[in-house]
Amino acid sequence: MSSETPVLHMLCGKIAAGKSTLAGRLARAPATVVISEDAWLAALFSGEMTSGADYLRCSHRLRQAIGPHVTGLLKAGISVVLDFPANTVQNRAWMRSLLEGTGAAHQLHLLRATEAQCLARLAARNAGGAHPFAVSEAQFHRFSRHFEPPTAEEGFTIVEHETGP
Repeated sequence: MSSETPVLHMLCGKIAAGKSTLAGRLARAPATVVISEDAWLAALFSGEMTSGADYLRCSHRLRQAIGPHVTGLLKAGISVVLDFPANTVQNRAWMRSLLEGTGAAHQLHLLRATEAQCLARLAARNAGGAHPFAVSEAQFHRFSRHFEPPTAEEGFTIVEHETGP
């Protein structure tokens, strides 16, 4: 195991901005694991999620269960790429709470992609069928209304990524 300080990597970007792709790249670092909300939600709750409200309920349940695990990994010296959307102040506050008492560092990765880029990627992702959830354009717009970019006042170390086509 690495003697370096573990890092909690958080990902902020609209649907199909490239968060999971970046998560995969970050997870190639030594002593680093990725925990994917989509993978866990699909495995545990896929039959229960038919609306935005269902997603919020199931995501909350998953966060309650996975939070102590993330904290334990960080305390054990393992870096975590948390492939959950850090897209609202409330979600980022939960992620910050995972750092308490761990001695871990953090990076909040902000993926900047245009709406057109996200929609094109979303269409390709849906057509490919490999992603556990197909998201419609209407759902993209509904979720995007709640997107809140991080601010300096939140106190995160922000790493910006411009995503290409």
